[in-house]
Amino acid sequence: MRPRAAVPVRIPLRSTSTARPLITVFDVAAFSTLFVTLFVIMDPPGITPIFLGLTAGRPAKVQRRMAWQAATVAFCVIAVFGLFGRQILGRLHISTPALMIAGGLLLLLVALNLLTGKSEEPTQTKDVNVALVPLGMPLLAGPGAIVSVILAVQHAHGFTAQLSVWTAIVAIHVVLYLAMRFSLLIIRVIKDGGVVLVTRLAGMMLSALAVQQIINGVTQVVQGA
Repeated sequence: MRPRAAVPVRIPLRSTSTARPLITVFDVAAFSTLFVTLFVIMDPPGITPIFLGLTAGRPAKVQRRMAWQAATVAFCVIAVFGLFGRQILGRLHISTPALMIAGGLLLLLVALNLLTGKSEEPTQTKDVNVALVPLGMPLLAGPGAIVSVILAVQHAHGFTAQLSVWTAIVAIHVVLYLAMRFSLLIIRVIKDGGVVLVTRLAGMMLSALAVQQIINGVTQVVQGA
């Protein structure tokens, strides 16, 4: 009896082509770069003593509201310059160094008030909403943060990069609000005498920050000349 011929079995070959990559909806590099940059510039831990110094003597409810107002004002200013920053500065013929020097001078005036104790007078603490100026602008939404956001938005091409950039902007302002909001717990520990000490230290820190900002602006002017 003759053996049957072997019947060839066809095994389907797997496709060697790689699968299509998933659409990336978030740029981690763009987010982390801008978030870290804004964190260093806006300095949420460093804003705590300054916030305590500027809001000393107010009820806790008012201080919590001012923390929210300061973060909101800073976000609105940053958002406006992120969307229309180039057009605004170009229309007014304002250079980046000029913006840095002006912001530094304004911060220096605030620092001098903190150092001399004038911010503790009723006319200074009760009638002026420091959540708008100088906390919201230019302390939080200062020239450095504004310029960083303008450049980040300008270099973010496509929906993914833009989403990552604006997510970083929102995230840093949430961190700022939380830092100011929970800094109120420190008041219960350090009492009034501690607040006075923190106010003086905040004035010294803020004056150094203002002078450094002015130096950076002048340096850019000299280098560009």
